[in-house]
Amino acid sequence: MTPTHTRNTAMTRLVAAEPQLYVHDVVADSELYSRMLGFSVAYIHGEPPFYGHVIRDGVRLNLRHVDEPAFDPVRRDTEQLLSASITLDDATPLLLEYQTAGVDFDQPLRTEPWGARTCIVCDPDGNLLLFASSQEA
Repeated sequence: MTPTHTRNTAMTRLVAAEPQLYVHDVVADSELYSRMLGFSVAYIHGEPPFYGHVIRDGVRLNLRHVDEPAFDPVRRDTEQLLSASITLDDATPLLLEYQTAGVDFDQPLRTEPWGARTCIVCDPDGNLLLFASSQEA
């Protein structure tokens, strides 16, 4: 794909993306992401807390408080609306780690027709997190 614009100066390099996950309880979700999914809590902000940041390796997720669900759950489920897509080098060890931690999968590990190994986790607020690797195991 060719950029639709040109510049005389060097292009800025994009280095990361940080999905916003909309949650009802920033503190509880931060603890869940830490305890069950292996993330570390980078910070929680506000009194009462309305924003948080969790990290694991190169993945950074922002947790933002909302009073009402941000998505229609029926539409999310029928259209499998993902809140974040996380790429990893091998999905099998992550699956085993999450099974040991008692994580419930919205979609168990499977090999997609294009060769990616994927699984989907749904957090308590309905955020669908896709974990995908291109490595076949």
